[in-house]
Amino acid sequence: MTADRRQLDRDAAELSRLGYAQQLLRSMGGFSNFALSFSTISILTGAVTLYGHGLRFGGPLEMALGWPLATVMTLAVAASLAELASAYPTAGALYHWSALLGGRTWGWFTAWLNTIGQFAITAGVDYGFAEFLAPAIGWPVDRAHVLPLYAAVLASHALLNHVGVRAVAILNWFSAWYHLAGVALLVVALVAFAPHQPVSFLGTRFHSEGHGYLYGFLVGLLQAQWTFTGYDASAHTAEETIDPSRVAPWGIFLSVAVSGVVGYALLVAVTLAIRDLPATATAQNPFLYLLAAALPKWLAAALGWLVLGAMWFCGLASVTSNSRMLFAFARDRGLPFSSEIASVSPAFRTPHVAVWVSAAAAFAVAAWARAYAAMVALSTIALYASYAAPVAAAVAARWRGRERRRGPWSLGRFSTAVNAIALAWVAVVTVLFVLPPNQLAGYTFAGCVILLIIYWLAWMEPRFEGPRIAGSRMMAKEEVRR
Repeated sequence: MTADRRQLDRDAAELSRLGYAQQLLRSMGGFSNFALSFSTISILTGAVTLYGHGLRFGGPLEMALGWPLATVMTLAVAASLAELASAYPTAGALYHWSALLGGRTWGWFTAWLNTIGQFAITAGVDYGFAEFLAPAIGWPVDRAHVLPLYAAVLASHALLNHVGVRAVAILNWFSAWYHLAGVALLVVALVAFAPHQPVSFLGTRFHSEGHGYLYGFLVGLLQAQWTFTGYDASAHTAEETIDPSRVAPWGIFLSVAVSGVVGYALLVAVTLAIRDLPATATAQNPFLYLLAAALPKWLAAALGWLVLGAMWFCGLASVTSNSRMLFAFARDRGLPFSSEIASVSPAFRTPHVAVWVSAAAAFAVAAWARAYAAMVALSTIALYASYAAPVAAAVAARWRGRERRRGPWSLGRFSTAVNAIALAWVAVVTVLFVLPPNQLAGYTFAGCVILLIIYWLAWMEPRFEGPRIAGSRMMAKEEVRR
């Protein structure tokens, strides 16, 4: 028996101890797992499509200080999730962790928050791609033209995810190198061809949205914080990853760390190439406007298409992560039509129904939230609420002295401190991103939570048993008795 075969057998046995049979194809290596989260974060998507948002609300100082602030604080969240991913390497990820540590109710709400957030992040990524693509092919940037492009992009991502995990893994592997090379090309082109502002320009305050500067700077953090979403993808594909208790945690943590460093280099190079700050900030697409003003026409066009490629890869990875969460939740009968959504394609061994449901739901989000900023704000607060839930459950379990499983990737005695920083940061961003101009995101999120509470109390509470992870039902019953 080969070493790879022995590892696969150990992974299947570990999954069996956690209550599940090996159904999905386990073929992802360490770099592919990292690449999935790195591609979902996609600095050439979030930092670029929301570049104008950050510039309008905080100016160059937003790029100089906002990005590193969000990076450091997000690393605390990523480390907290990585520790749990090492202990419970299942496709259910955050949902399973919350259910085991906080009970089935806590797990059910975590699953729904993550699901809503992932629907919204797929919508934000692919709708942003369509808005960039429309002018590149000579179409007007209006919903009548953008929506058909958006639907076509979603369909391409769903089709590839349906066909198989091997194809997606190869594409995500390529995507990681594509992103790194793309940033390098952008930086080199701007340094070589664009006029440069002095470094002191990065300290310039600019705000054109009618509020005080501090308010604008804080709201402008949405640019960085939305970029740092989706890194839980490494955990959601744990059942398709070889040696996931070691590989998935590093995929989560390193995807944030590498994105933070590389993304900062990109933002500094782009911002120092600004010629006219007010004109750039108020342009329809500040990033493309900046490239056109700073670079030769042929080079600006080529780099614009390069960014579009990165956005397409990001959307592909987002559908992959979203569909795995749906599959795991439906497998435990937490969704309407669970038996259908949890089905696995016999030909491709992929959760094919979950893939197409993910794409359809993302289309519905874009149809509802007409403002692009509202889509990305909704995805950020919903996802970070789902990130905070299992971390809070872990802290509470630790305080009560309950034993909990630890994997090989552990924060040790620093767990509580890092968890506390993570929870505090999630609380801050949740408040920030429902303030004007993102009230629609706040109203939509509040409405979703109210509907979930009603749905839980009226129908699911007596029917949902929770995940099959060994001991979760016993612990949930113990919590009820307490």
